[in-house]
Amino acid sequence: MSNSYRFPDDFLWGAATSAYQIEGSTTADGAGPSIWHRFSHTPGNTWLDQTGDVACDHYRRYRDDVALMSELGLNSYRFSIAWGRIFPQGTGVVNKKGIDFYSRLVDALLEKGIKPNATLYHWDLPEALDDRGGWLNRDIAEWFCDYAVTMFDALGDRIEMWSTLNEPWVVTDGGYVSGVLAPGHSNLFEAPIATHNLLRAHGTVVERFRSTKAAKKLRGKIGIVVNLEPKYPASESAEDLDATRRADAYVNRQYLDPIFLGKYPVELAQLFGEAWPEWPDEDMRLIKQPIDFLGVNYYTRRVEQYHPDYLPLRTKHVPQPQHIQTDTNWEVFPEALTRVLLWVNERYGGGKLPIYITENGAAFYDPPHTIDGRVEDPLRVEYYRQHLRAAHEAMSKGVNLRGYYAWSLLDNYEWAHGYSKRFGIVHVDYSTQQRTIKSSGRYYSSVIRSKGEILSK
Repeated sequence: MSNSYRFPDDFLWGAATSAYQIEGSTTADGAGPSIWHRFSHTPGNTWLDQTGDVACDHYRRYRDDVALMSELGLNSYRFSIAWGRIFPQGTGVVNKKGIDFYSRLVDALLEKGIKPNATLYHWDLPEALDDRGGWLNRDIAEWFCDYAVTMFDALGDRIEMWSTLNEPWVVTDGGYVSGVLAPGHSNLFEAPIATHNLLRAHGTVVERFRSTKAAKKLRGKIGIVVNLEPKYPASESAEDLDATRRADAYVNRQYLDPIFLGKYPVELAQLFGEAWPEWPDEDMRLIKQPIDFLGVNYYTRRVEQYHPDYLPLRTKHVPQPQHIQTDTNWEVFPEALTRVLLWVNERYGGGKLPIYITENGAAFYDPPHTIDGRVEDPLRVEYYRQHLRAAHEAMSKGVNLRGYYAWSLLDNYEWAHGYSKRFGIVHVDYSTQQRTIKSSGRYYSSVIRSKGEILSK
């Protein structure tokens, strides 16, 4: 590795959050409930039946949180917009109070010199649309586009980075295969339809963004955010190698191949069998819209081993106890971040695709309350040190990496885990909503100030 870890002067240093995980006030000021509101309010779905009704109370405390971002030295902030705040019924009548909230947030960020990076969909589909089929209804591409255009019109003069979807694989796998995430379905015949409609919605919005941008002279760029999980074979046996390819197709190529190559991986038809439909050519052309950047969320790798009983992949994960495990039982393996960025660059980017690490972080145990007003989290400090070095290594090998966003700015509502997993670089005492910058936040701030030079120490 290089002795110097200096990053470019125009590199974006940020942190990321999502609406349902931090905002609270989920139905305030006319907002419509989301599928996560319904899912979390259904007993047995989440840890201790916890909901996002309050979360970090960011809806009311956003100015304090922007001040924290400024104190940390962030020059960008990635957040998501709650679709149901804008369209309480998913379509139809616009809720101006919802738009006003995000407009105030964006203005507060810009006042501090922090570039807003907005994600249109981070898993919180309006409940009213789920009642009409949600991601299983082909009409959702137009519903999503109407919502997106409303946001472009409202905030496009101030937001320069837009992402259509966050981690569509998780939407489909958690929401339609395993059922552990909203809307809680478990149906192999539904999963490919949800995947395809997510991608159609993405393509429709990107296409419309281009025409809106040309007509209204907006400055922004548009992309998508995917979670990537490099797959390693447990052995060199033919069965393990095949299992690893299937897992890679399912997690990593399922969304990127259609967007960049205009086709799904052949392994998907093999995995889903009769549940895999043939898709119209015009759909694939729509999905393959040129994007301005790719957001990559990276947390861990997986070592795969053939197992006939684990359907549909016929593979199981092999734990790697020789490495540190996070509180979510994810192996800490920073080398795979370099590897996956190089893979994306080679397979899809031709060395030119602008890439942002839009989420990277770890859940480790932190006490619910501060100790002497401090939160020491040395494992998380080391996680960031190693992964930022790995990101720089990818840059040194030709990856066009433009920015890095720590996940997460705040401890927050971690979906079905409730409040039991803390990812934040800022500690939240949920009983008082007191924020405290952790030692990992202080460390990340020092990395930003030194433009990465401190990573060499």
